[in-house]
Amino acid sequence: MKDKILTFSIIGIIALMGNWIGYDVSPIDALPGMMIIVTVTVLGFIFAKIVPIKLPVVIWISILALVITTPIFPGNEIVIKFTEKVNFMALATPILAYAGLSFGKDLQEFKKLGWRIVVISLVVYTGTFVLSALVAEIGFRITGKFH
Repeated sequence: MKDKILTFSIIGIIALMGNWIGYDVSPIDALPGMMIIVTVTVLGFIFAKIVPIKLPVVIWISILALVITTPIFPGNEIVIKFTEKVNFMALATPILAYAGLSFGKDLQEFKKLGWRIVVISLVVYTGTFVLSALVAEIGFRITGKFH
């Protein structure tokens, strides 16, 4: 667990720098929000280990994040106030870089899957994009935006 906390903290620091450089938000201003995000992530991992219901960690993290930002949670305004200073793209960049690095260690396993995985990936990505565009188009038409 110490390795995870260290990794999330490093990702948080990199995201703070990206937030500062790319979105002109001072690391000091964004630090409380990043600390909340890292804490929620660590707690999600802990929940996944101790709760008898076996769900993926990302679901535990999402549930926890949803709960602490809903109006029923005391102090949700403070959580939202702090975390809204962390731009999503500044956070996604180091996470995707970490995912890319961890993928590199599994490259031999990936090669064993062969060419079929490339075809499946392209179909999945294309389907996801087309379906997302369709949902967005329907949403825009319903709300009257972008006639």
